[in-house]
Amino acid sequence: MTNKNKSSAVSFLELASRGDVSEAYAKYIGKGFKHHNPHFEGSAESLQAGMEENASKNPDKVLDVKRVIAEGEFVVTHSHVQQKPGDLGAAVVHIFRFENGKIVELWDLGQPVPEKSLNENGMF
Repeated sequence: MTNKNKSSAVSFLELASRGDVSEAYAKYIGKGFKHHNPHFEGSAESLQAGMEENASKNPDKVLDVKRVIAEGEFVVTHSHVQQKPGDLGAAVVHIFRFENGKIVELWDLGQPVPEKSLNENGMF
């Protein structure tokens, strides 16, 4: 189930980032879903509405998943997200918790990519 959950997490992000938020929710979100994004109240509906609004404002968003790690019911992705092509974007980590093959809990953390970094290894 771990590989299936990894694939589902990436597919969810890809669908949502290209504006197919309703499809992403229909395919991958489970009953009782909750999230921990501090910019929205904790329901599936509030996050979905926020994702749909972001997709409409940023129709050319670019999501590049760099890493996917799974352990038990958890999947973690590390991605480069650019709201508009050419933007520096942000490093984003999503932590998914799955039950019965569906996403039932989600955390997301982001850090803007700086123009200049002291770290020669980069963010990705």
